[in-house]
Amino acid sequence: MNTSPERVIDQRTAGPFGAAEPSRPGPSGAGATEVKQRLAVAAGAALLAAGLILVLFVLPAEFAVDPLGTGARLGLLPLGVVGQQVAQLEGNAATGAAGQGAIVVGQEKPFQQESVDFTLKPREGMEYKYRLDKGEALLYAWSATAPVNFEFHAEPDGAPAGYAQTYEKKSAQNGASGTLTAPFPGIHGWYWENTTNQDVTVTLKTAGFYNLSHEFRNGQPTKNKTFQ
Repeated sequence: MNTSPERVIDQRTAGPFGAAEPSRPGPSGAGATEVKQRLAVAAGAALLAAGLILVLFVLPAEFAVDPLGTGARLGLLPLGVVGQQVAQLEGNAATGAAGQGAIVVGQEKPFQQESVDFTLKPREGMEYKYRLDKGEALLYAWSATAPVNFEFHAEPDGAPAGYAQTYEKKSAQNGASGTLTAPFPGIHGWYWENTTNQDVTVTLKTAGFYNLSHEFRNGQPTKNKTFQ
């Protein structure tokens, strides 16, 4: 009879080879609190660093927002400004393509360019206008040897006699330049008035798809010019 004591292994604590595994006590209360505090500090530091990167670099470079002024000092703000301008242009192009029809408008008329001088006597006024259809563009620049009063306006086809649509009206100007896209068919141009006691020369330079111009002076017949 075998009288040797039997060896009983507690399966709850037995290791993979039958030997009991030592118990692994968890961290004490003070140790657990310290670990949590360290994790909280690390998470806070990471959030703070991310916030600083956002404010110092991302906002100026991507959105042209510079609350601390560091973007301007680091040269990042111009990048953001350009980026916003590009985004606006792309948005405008998308909107135009979706809701306003084609941007490119073909023309059967030949492209015209003109440079012409007008002499205005003291206290004299005159008008010079181009015939444009709706949607046609006119590029222009004019200058005067002395300040003059001017009005940039148009007379729509079919409008009552004496009616004019004013685009721009100023006094004592030596020149102006820009682009006009005709909102309606008619004659579009300028009235200049010499308010000085000496002769003034107005030089006008234009380009576009016009084919006819008119010069109006008080007491003189209208001068019409045809462009081929």
